[in-house]
Amino acid sequence: MQESHTDVLVVGGGQAGIAMSEHLGQRGIKHLVIERDRIAERWRTGRWDSLVANGPAWHDRFPNLEFNGIEPEAFATKDQVAEYFEQYVSKLGAPVRTGVEVTKVTRNEGRRGFTAQTSEGAIQANYVVAATGPFQKPVIPRIIPESNPVNQIHSSAYRNPQQLPEGNVLVVGAGSSGVQIAQELRASGRQVYLAVGPHDRPPRRYRGQDFCWWLGVLNKWEMSAPPQGAEHVTIAVSGANGGQTVNFRTLGHQGITLVGRATTYSDGVLRFDPDLAANVASGDENYLSILDEADAYIERNGLDFPVEPEARDLGDLPECITDPLVELDLQAAGVSTIVWATGFTVDYSWLEADTFDERGRPKHQKGVSEEPGVYFLGLPWQSRRGSSFIWGVWHDAQYIADQISIQRSYAEHLPMDSSLGLSATALA
Repeated sequence: MQESHTDVLVVGGGQAGIAMSEHLGQRGIKHLVIERDRIAERWRTGRWDSLVANGPAWHDRFPNLEFNGIEPEAFATKDQVAEYFEQYVSKLGAPVRTGVEVTKVTRNEGRRGFTAQTSEGAIQANYVVAATGPFQKPVIPRIIPESNPVNQIHSSAYRNPQQLPEGNVLVVGAGSSGVQIAQELRASGRQVYLAVGPHDRPPRRYRGQDFCWWLGVLNKWEMSAPPQGAEHVTIAVSGANGGQTVNFRTLGHQGITLVGRATTYSDGVLRFDPDLAANVASGDENYLSILDEADAYIERNGLDFPVEPEARDLGDLPECITDPLVELDLQAAGVSTIVWATGFTVDYSWLEADTFDERGRPKHQKGVSEEPGVYFLGLPWQSRRGSSFIWGVWHDAQYIADQISIQRSYAEHLPMDSSLGLSATALA
């Protein structure tokens, strides 16, 4: 690929890059989407084999295309999600180039725009959208030395129980990924320990409606920022097994040993915070509060929804919560593997721009960066709570496309030369 020119360069061909392409195309803005792998590669190879979407098919999609062959209330598999985005690119005729890696983007000196160095040559662009999303660098806390004989992997490297060496497993992190992996490992016959930190625990369904619907009608998707002190709180919700409400009490009774947050390690012993009961109680409180709001909404709007009193029966606390472990000798417990379901951090090392904080996180307002001409897309809480979902990134892309259109209109306007009565464009 020789040096090429485009108005907008979109880096990343996942859900964010595809949404960006749709909105730029609707506005007639010339653009190019660059993806180093295949379309939606993270859905293909960056997830475990049995993963399904966390939201039902009617909700976790772009507005202009439904999933083929999936019931609206069902949960798409990771491969079906990847196929969906391939279909979407074909439907749009989007200018996506796959197998091309962007290695560096720099602002041009003395002239407009940016130069992107890629594995197939340079690209000139007036604007750059970083649509690589938040799942770029797996985070593994530096608690247990890498030299320790226990097998340590991140959840992004986990595929199935057969992949792991024989022995018991500790899963650290009880968000969507950690819970699903722990349940799968337990079902395979492994003894599983699950470290549970602060979390929100919404009902999967309540009174006939999915939690995605409830968060919509209760206007919770539009929250612009997480509550104070809840920036790192995970959401324990799952579409696995047809979609079930995550109940840590039930997991404990099913044989998963729940523990608090992993903190320190020495001499083969991993220690946990004594916060397990408090974390579970807080999650229960969040769960019940949503039921309360849902009941109030039903009454206020006169809806004839089925009652569901059993939803408030949380069940008895298992012994692992009432008398929790505060430490675990990994070898004595037969733990051969630790799965760190502890999230990701961003990696924008390829983008040379004055819009990052000391930790390399982008400084932006709804995706508009502090560096003119640079935009971000696909970040959690980019504009609202729903930004992390497929439909949310589509709406964020719409906003970014509007902002690019506004900037283009300013850049294309040049003032009149008052002495000659000619526009600067005419003089060019």
